[in-house]
Amino acid sequence: MTIPFIKMHGLGNDYVYIDCFPPETAKALKKIDLPALARQVSDRHFGIGSDGLVLIMPSDKADARMRIFNTDGSEAQMCGNAIRCVGKYLYENGRCVQPQLFVETLAGIRSLNLHVTDGLVQEVTVNMGEPRVQSDTIMRGSDPIGFSSVNMGNPHAVFFRQSPQQIEEITKYGPLVSTHAHFPEGTNVEFAFVRNARELDVRVWERGSGLTLACGTGACAAAVAAIRHGWTERNIVVHLPGGDLDIRWDIDGIVFMTGPATEVFRGIYHWEE
Repeated sequence: MTIPFIKMHGLGNDYVYIDCFPPETAKALKKIDLPALARQVSDRHFGIGSDGLVLIMPSDKADARMRIFNTDGSEAQMCGNAIRCVGKYLYENGRCVQPQLFVETLAGIRSLNLHVTDGLVQEVTVNMGEPRVQSDTIMRGSDPIGFSSVNMGNPHAVFFRQSPQQIEEITKYGPLVSTHAHFPEGTNVEFAFVRNARELDVRVWERGSGLTLACGTGACAAAVAAIRHGWTERNIVVHLPGGDLDIRWDIDGIVFMTGPATEVFRGIYHWEE
């Protein structure tokens, strides 16, 4: 079976996208084990290579519906980088003709404002909704470790450090925290460093995918935690390994994320059970 796909990324957080609007594609995917497909296409040696699989689908509640599968085949509720790419694809391929659109996710419906120049989407501002925040602790032996729990439609544990976190520490502690018994459904893990009142450095270990170059919901979670502690202003730049995101937590409690979306290439994937 052959499946048309699009490779896109938001700041290096790359996914394989499948347009399910054509009836023949939607019909074909109904016969496929989607978690298995996600694992295969995500493999960077034997597949296309990505942080996961995204389906762009029709919706009876919004302009489109987005389903996200991580590299391990698990389904995620929301992805800030992926939804920007979905908005870009929908507009540039005529699925939606207005620069404001709505996308259904497992975390609810999200509104997108597209920044268009000469018919191409350069950046996307996403209404990420209202975060749920609390201070929390987990145990390392008999020692409690404090962090901020922030839910942006998906769960995040944000740890602040006095210096930028080294990659060895992230790859060591990221998977331990992500699968800790404290989080029955797992969690995304952020390691954050406050540069100043307007800038934040963030590295992310994503639940189900591992270390990524960027995470939109993770950037929002870290920004919310920093703002809540009084360490930054309400409109800041979050620096990620793949690039920068502008995050704003307005006084009404809504988080807005602005960043780029990039198409890399298109192709045909040959699926075999």
